[in-house]
Amino acid sequence: MAGGAGTRFWPLSTEERPKQFVRIVHGKSLLQISYDRIAGLVPDERIIVMTNARFVPLVCEQIPALPEENVIGEPERKDTAAAVCLGALIAQKRFGNPVIVVVTADHVVEPVGVFQRAMISAVAEARRSGALYTFGITPDYPATSYGYVELGEPIAVDGDIAHYHIASFREKPDEETAKDYVSSGRYLWNAGMFVWTADTVLDALKRYLSGHVRELSAAVDTLGTNTWDETLKSRFAALKRISIDYAVMEKADNVRCVAGEFSWKDVGGWLAMRDYLDCDGDGNFVKGCLHTRDARDNLVFCDRPEEVVAVVGLSDIVVVRVDDRTLVARKDRLEDIKHIVETMMSEKNH
Repeated sequence: MAGGAGTRFWPLSTEERPKQFVRIVHGKSLLQISYDRIAGLVPDERIIVMTNARFVPLVCEQIPALPEENVIGEPERKDTAAAVCLGALIAQKRFGNPVIVVVTADHVVEPVGVFQRAMISAVAEARRSGALYTFGITPDYPATSYGYVELGEPIAVDGDIAHYHIASFREKPDEETAKDYVSSGRYLWNAGMFVWTADTVLDALKRYLSGHVRELSAAVDTLGTNTWDETLKSRFAALKRISIDYAVMEKADNVRCVAGEFSWKDVGGWLAMRDYLDCDGDGNFVKGCLHTRDARDNLVFCDRPEEVVAVVGLSDIVVVRVDDRTLVARKDRLEDIKHIVETMMSEKNH
């Protein structure tokens, strides 16, 4: 899934080139890193990228090995349930009842080999059991920006890989609740990656979100014809906007979890970049040329290394310089970036 707007990464991420296409980690884009994570396990003809229609050329440019017909352009953003449903219907039409691994293009997962072993274990159990699988990540701090899964009964151990029933899904908690989750040992971060067979997830969607299956099945009937684009657009317009977590995972009773022992970062906003920037003696994370006086615990990012930023007497702020765009924000107000970007986009479109 690579169709997000990436508004929380403005001004580096823009409407024309959102964060999944920007080279911000290890010299590659998040899309390319996600492709590399699974490219060695399945042939390119079995890798499907769900993106916004306007970004199809960007996907083809960044992953030239993919067949063009495997880059599916959604006519509008209707959240992850639409992407999952459409992808499953296409996979079912082309390949029968394959096991589908759903990953997103805004995660950094390391080491790749550990993730791949956990994924292969989940694939085997999803095929055998017909369960809906997700990945849970052992939290290393009480994050308030992630959702959590509550572990139920253990199911099996595959070497050092543990499988569990999921007792419940919990939304992003406040700080005290997050601390309770971590200390209890019963909660893992919800990684937003899934494993299931095409038949299993489509059966669940028919039960909990039948309109999606009805509308998108009609569209997929025209896949490969000259009416595909027009039909997909009209059918997409009828869908309500909802995530796969809300629509299916929180309601279904055959949901399981693989406990991932790999490092997982949801590169959702600027604070996630701290792991990839230099840090000075005052706790300032920096890319570019920073001069400070009485300034601590800030994040400063300049797209061009010759950019110079001076911060005086301030703490806990984020400064980002990209071309002719500048962001200055308190760390605790970064979520508000998306509202500003939405306003700018609305003004531009009018």
